[in-house]
Amino acid sequence: MKQVLVLNGPNLAQLGSREPDVYGTQTFDDLVETCRLTGRTLDLHVEVRQTNDEAEMIAWVQEAAVARMPLVLNPAAFTHYSYALRDALAMRTAPLVEVHMTNPARREEFRHTSVVAGVADGTVAGFGLMSYQLALQAIAELTAVQVAAGQDTVPVPGAG
Repeated sequence: MKQVLVLNGPNLAQLGSREPDVYGTQTFDDLVETCRLTGRTLDLHVEVRQTNDEAEMIAWVQEAAVARMPLVLNPAAFTHYSYALRDALAMRTAPLVEVHMTNPARREEFRHTSVVAGVADGTVAGFGLMSYQLALQAIAELTAVQVAAGQDTVPVPGAG
């Protein structure tokens, strides 16, 4: 069973009470359960984390890089300005899917730019909690392709 980290940025622990007209009424606990159940069906061991702290998020990303662990990442507000997070993600050694519950392109203009997207394998956005399910499906497919190719991870940048 492949270990996958699902990392969530600022304010996502407030799901259900934070702007329910934008994010819906499902809670962070619902998000965690959705990810774990989806992971089980895909033979993935999913660990879900949330932080409001940029340094903690970067430390988790670096932990995943060392462990060659795939990431599903909802950077939340960090999406739009955290070059430190983007640089940490550029050092990744396994698949990365950026995820958003809402569609940033349909929201305020400052949300239209993602500094993370350029270092991710792909982005899933706009489908609520289903965005996480789709991102985990992508991670499962990406890791299966690597296994079939005789790799269990993305090659380490600069190692070849």
